[in-house]
Amino acid sequence: MKHYSTQETIDALPADKLIDTIQEFFVEGCDVPLRHNHAIQDTAGDELGRFLIMPAWQAGKRLGLKTVSIFPNNNKQGLAGLHSVYTLYDANTGVPIAIFDGNVITSRRTAAASALAGRYLSRADSRHLLVVGAGQVGSLVPEMYRAVRPIETVSVYNPSPANAQKLVDKLTQDGFDAKVVTDLKSAVGQADIISCATLSTEPLILREWLKQGQHLDLIGSFTPQMRETDGACFGDTSVFMDAEEALMKAGDMLSAIDEGCFDKDKVLATLYDLCQGKHQGRACDDEITVFKSVGTGLEDLAAANLAYDSLN
Repeated sequence: MKHYSTQETIDALPADKLIDTIQEFFVEGCDVPLRHNHAIQDTAGDELGRFLIMPAWQAGKRLGLKTVSIFPNNNKQGLAGLHSVYTLYDANTGVPIAIFDGNVITSRRTAAASALAGRYLSRADSRHLLVVGAGQVGSLVPEMYRAVRPIETVSVYNPSPANAQKLVDKLTQDGFDAKVVTDLKSAVGQADIISCATLSTEPLILREWLKQGQHLDLIGSFTPQMRETDGACFGDTSVFMDAEEALMKAGDMLSAIDEGCFDKDKVLATLYDLCQGKHQGRACDDEITVFKSVGTGLEDLAAANLAYDSLN
């Protein structure tokens, strides 16, 4: 079994190839059981953290397993709160063939899946991207979107302006016209694509700020308690999601439903439908599209497959 470093994994997952590979997997299909979520306790019975187990496989090809440990109190010991490992197996024999840095697999496939959706849902002439959240995933969004759209300008909004500036400095080196923005309402009004990758539990983007022709990409809200928009963002827009699981766990969607702004039957299509040609995606230039992702093991397996094939 081969063990690849963090940098090797990053280098093996360039934006264009990763997006195309994920698209191929959505076309081919994949078995993705619901993830296991287990509470890990100390000897006194108090919860220390959570352990997630996420399998996915393609019959006759490869099997992948991602494990994620989330221990919020690790910061007291100077440790990261989240650790992830991805193991790739031969699906015909069950023999393990490779181990990857699961954080790299997750962050790069997450940003790539949003760009893949943007290929179908954003205007073809989209040049101005607003990134809300300058964390690990948000920092990768411009790179991925530039592979599908002629992105020239990137505005970055983050609660910590210092972190926003760090990302802007990197994006400038990468050839973007990048800038820090502090007025989120104004920044939304100037963008073609708004991509949110935060851990927010309160609405950041309001429907009244959106204008015709924009694409709103929502990455961060992956639990019922989290949300990045008000419910109205789902009320009169064209709503898409990566997989059916989004209706079970995405706080943005669940809140919009609870507030009477949205109904699950109003979702136009999943990323499966878009990639398989069952829905055309954006219908006209004036349409406001919304894409809600929560992530799926299919994307992890696609990324691990690409990395392994690229390195061998």
